[in-house]
Amino acid sequence: MDVKQYMTRLGQQARSASRLIAKADTGKKNAALEAMAAKLDNSRHTLLEANALDLENGRNNGLESALLDRLELNAKGIDTMIEGLHQVAALADPVGEVTNLRYRPSGIQVGQMRVPLGVIGIIYESRPNVTVEAASLCLKSGNATILRGGSEAIHSNQAISTCIEAGLESAGLPKSVVQVVETTDRIAVGELIAMPEYVDVIVPRGGKGLIARISQDAKVPVIKHLDGVCHVYIDTTADYHKAIDVAVNAKTQRYGTCNTMETLLVAEGIANKILPDLAEKFGEKKVELRGCSKTKSIIDVLPATDNDWLEEYLAPVLAIKVVAGINEAIAHINQYGSGHTDTIMTENLELTRQFMREVDSSSVMVNTSTRFADGFEYGLGAEIGISTDKLHARGPVGLEGLTSQKYVVYGDGHTRR
Repeated sequence: MDVKQYMTRLGQQARSASRLIAKADTGKKNAALEAMAAKLDNSRHTLLEANALDLENGRNNGLESALLDRLELNAKGIDTMIEGLHQVAALADPVGEVTNLRYRPSGIQVGQMRVPLGVIGIIYESRPNVTVEAASLCLKSGNATILRGGSEAIHSNQAISTCIEAGLESAGLPKSVVQVVETTDRIAVGELIAMPEYVDVIVPRGGKGLIARISQDAKVPVIKHLDGVCHVYIDTTADYHKAIDVAVNAKTQRYGTCNTMETLLVAEGIANKILPDLAEKFGEKKVELRGCSKTKSIIDVLPATDNDWLEEYLAPVLAIKVVAGINEAIAHINQYGSGHTDTIMTENLELTRQFMREVDSSSVMVNTSTRFADGFEYGLGAEIGISTDKLHARGPVGLEGLTSQKYVVYGDGHTRR
C-alpha cells in the first residue's frame, strides 16, 4: 500500500463528505446514530472477539498495564458506547443555531451562527470506545472525520467501524463521513497531520509523547492536552469523611486515566489527623506513597522529589505534599499542574470562591472526585477529548467544541453612510 496516496484519498473523500454532512438535517443524523447503536448491540460477540484478539496481542507484545486497561472492551463498555450514542442523538443540534442577534444603530441585525469545523482528524491510542465517541460527536456536529486508532486496537476498531458504516448507510449518508484508517503504518499519522487542504483540525488522544509529537509536527490546528497532573486539596475546613472518600476515589477508581489524582495537597492544620487514615486506605489499595518532608514526619512514605510534582503516574503511585493553606495549594497547582482538573475539599464558601477563581485549569471542582472530569459525566453524551488549551475549546470537548461561529447580518436594503 502506498500510504501517502491512501491518506490523500481519505482526505479527498472526507472533504467531499464534509459538505454533505454539514447540510444534513438533524433527523437524518440522529437516525444514523440510533442505527449505529442498534448495530453495536447486535454485534456484541463480534466486538468482544475482536477485542480479545487485540488484548492477547498486546500482552504478547509487552503492552503496559495502563494501556491494556484502556484497550479492554467488555460488556459494560459496549453498553456505555450504546448509551453514549443515544445521548448524543438526544442532544440539541448546535449546527445552524443563531445567537446574540441584535440591532445596530444603523438598523442592521448582527448575530452569530454555529457551523461545523469541516474535517476533523483524530489520532488516539488504545481505547476502542473513542472510535464511537469521536464518530458520534463529529457526525452530530456536522463534521466529517478521519479516525486513526493505535495498532494495538486495530481489530476492535475495524469491528466498530463496520457498525458505524452500517448506521451511516441505513440513514442514507455516505460512509466517508466517518473513515477509520485501516493501515497501522505510522507514516499515516504524519500524512494526516500535514494535509491542511483536506483536514481542518487534529485531535490527538494518548500518551504525552504522542501528543507532543503531533503538536510539534502538525500543519493544521490541534486541540489537545499533554498530560493530566490532577490535584485534590484538603483544607482544614473540609468535612473529614468526605475528604477521605473523595481522595481515595480520585486516585484508585481507575489508575490509567487523565483525570486521576496524581498529587494530594493537605493543609498542615489537618495533616496530622487525616494523613494516617488516608495512608491506611491507600495501603489497602496497594498505592505507593511519596511525600514531602512534612508528610514523611507524619506517615511512612518514600521521599518525593521535584519531579514527582510534575508526574502523571497513570499507576498506583501518589505524591503527597503538606501545605500551609489554600494560597500555597493554589500556587502549587498553578506551578506544577497541567491545567486539567483540580479539586478543593472545604465547607467554606469564601475558600470555594477563591479556589474556583484562582486555579487556572479547564475543570475546577469542589467536594467531588476529579474522576468526574469527563464528557459523559458532564452530560455531553461523549467527548472527543479534553483540552487544556485556551483556544478554541477548553475542558471536555463535546458538540459545541466541534463547531465554530460565523457572523450573520440581516438588513433590508441598508447601505452604509
